Amino acid sequence: MEDLIYKLQHKVAFLTDAQRRIADYIVQNPMEVAFLTVDKLASKVGTSTATIMRFSAAVGYSGFSEFQKELQSAMKHKADPQTRLEANLKHSNKNKLLHDHVELQFQNIQYALDNITEETFQQIVGKIASARHVLCTSVRSGRPVGEYLSLGINRLLGNCQYIDADQSDWVDDLVHFNSGDFIIAVSYPRYAKRMKDLMEAAKSYGVEVLLITDSYSSPLTKYAQYVLPCSSASVGSHNSVVSAIFIVDYILSALAMNDPERTKPRLDQINHMLTKMSYHTTH
Repeated sequence: MEDLIYKLQHKVAFLTDAQRRIADYIVQNPMEVAFLTVDKLASKVGTSTATIMRFSAAVGYSGFSEFQKELQSAMKHKADPQTRLEANLKHSNKNKLLHDHVELQFQNIQYALDNITEETFQQIVGKIASARHVLCTSVRSGRPVGEYLSLGINRLLGNCQYIDADQSDWVDDLVHFNSGDFIIAVSYPRYAKRMKDLMEAAKSYGVEVLLITDSYSSPLTKYAQYVLPCSSASVGSHNSVVSAIFIVDYILSALAMNDPERTKPRLDQINHMLTKMSYHTTH
């Protein structure tokens, strides 16, 4: 499903002035609008309910209720964990939980594939391969993605490190970064301020940033040159990393396959060292 806020932002040019005010209010207050009545929304914006209905039709919906239903579906995944859980419990069937989980994860992966072009993938793989140094960073729910990607890049290229943005040590590392380096940030709702601080600092040093986040409406996209939208929707209370892992796994495969003259010798050296250490059990 195309991100609703992103869709609104790209339809603004085709709306009337009154409809633009409605769109602006929704973009700025999506969580609030998701649970307002049409009368209350009209009052908040200073317009009529008829204008709200015409706005809903102009952005592709049969009425405000259909628009709001999709907004609620999108916003519940950005709310705090207990709100997400309460919302999912209202609509879940425990006997179909596995089925619903699988279906949702397929949707999350499809959302990413629908919104990331092959050209974008190629640009990102090229940036990682050509960077002097790559820094992967995340906090909390984004940590599995950041750590997995960092481990994979470093194993292939030897130029990557992982930093938890909740720790202040990143300041010491970032002052040595320049335009020849590359930062990969992973952040999901509710978007930690420490991630914003790190990305702002990177921008001030001229370092390009790839952001892996849930959608283009993430408030952190303004600090990134590249964005990989990977929906984090789950049938429970947490941010799911399934689609993000799927996408970064492809990036690691592309890095390995695109330049085997560089990656294979390094993998051979690592394997030789691990074998010499008897690292892997044979029993």
